[in-house]
Amino acid sequence: MRHVVSLIVILLALIPAHAQKKGWIKLFDGKTLDGWRVGANASSFSVQDGAIVVFGPRAHLFYVGDVEGANFKNFEYKAKVMTMPGANSGMYIHTEYQEDGWPEKGHEIQVNNSHTDWRRTASVYGIQDVREAPARDEKWFTQHIIVQGNKITVKIDGKVVNEYVEPDDRKGQPRSLSSGTFALQAHDPESKVYYKDIMVKILPD
Repeated sequence: MRHVVSLIVILLALIPAHAQKKGWIKLFDGKTLDGWRVGANASSFSVQDGAIVVFGPRAHLFYVGDVEGANFKNFEYKAKVMTMPGANSGMYIHTEYQEDGWPEKGHEIQVNNSHTDWRRTASVYGIQDVREAPARDEKWFTQHIIVQGNKITVKIDGKVVNEYVEPDDRKGQPRSLSSGTFALQAHDPESKVYYKDIMVKILPD
């Protein structure tokens, strides 16, 4: 019996930690950008006091780690976020790594409580936008994105702020639901945003 138990322990040790867990899986270790990749203007992203600091010229930080091979379809994805006054950022879903420019694939879920761009936090950017900010600058809030089939639900601090059902005629377009990874946006040199406790929960197809 002891040998059987030992064998089980060894087998579990060989399984990646994220595969052993059900429920929420951390994508950011709070210390480094391991598992994330940025191309141009990489200095726009740093880690400080357990959070990713986004501050600098346009850049995008893509998740490229081991969880689900960095390819997600149906999921819940959330992070704690804090914007500074006048900041603009975003959380991309169903996207893919690119070296420079604005991501061409997937949707951006806006993070913006007071920038001159009127599209506020929780907007499915340029597709179904929110005009009134559901959160405040200089205060942590949770942005929670649920993707199931052709529907995106965005919650702020547990409250549903935006629900978007994608029509069939958008399928196959660059800015549409398909599958892919996540990315954080550095929008401009005047924008400063913090992200922490970034995690995902895989949902069945």
